[in-house]
Amino acid sequence: MSLTFPARFMLVGAMNPCPCGYYGDPHHECICTPTAIRRYRAKVSGPLLDRLDIHIEVPAVAYAELISTEAGEASKAVRDRVIAARTVQSARFAGQQDRFCNGHMSSRDIRSQCVVDGGGQKLLEIAVTRLGLSARAYDRILKVGRTISDLDGCDIIESRHIGEAIQYRSLDRSIPGA
Repeated sequence: MSLTFPARFMLVGAMNPCPCGYYGDPHHECICTPTAIRRYRAKVSGPLLDRLDIHIEVPAVAYAELISTEAGEASKAVRDRVIAARTVQSARFAGQQDRFCNGHMSSRDIRSQCVVDGGGQKLLEIAVTRLGLSARAYDRILKVGRTISDLDGCDIIESRHIGEAIQYRSLDRSIPGA
């Protein structure tokens, strides 16, 4: 069975973690001051970051991993999981012309479709309070959490799904010493 979904665009970007490029690198020393890092990261506006669902740090790949012959998860298994999650999302938004997946949910959809367990609610409260997240970032976390939950085959969003979604908001976190 083959499923097709309407074409959409995805924005993917990259930036160094700091001016020298080594902030957080375990093998190289960063020479940037916390102020320089904060100034560098301020070039990407908060409102723009709020509109990005996921922003993560990707460390350099170690040589041993590059030459490893150990196989990771098969692409077919990942594809099957994604198709199953997209099928759930298509059913969730059946009859709505402008929505067919979690990424297109409106605020009203988020309130009705993103049921979070008690532990997840507590985690969200802590994240919003400590990280000073905006309402838009909060909604993005819920959308990503809903997708993670769908990939996991769960009807409700559990605290582990919220935790993972929060981890995908790395640029919302403050710089130590700044």
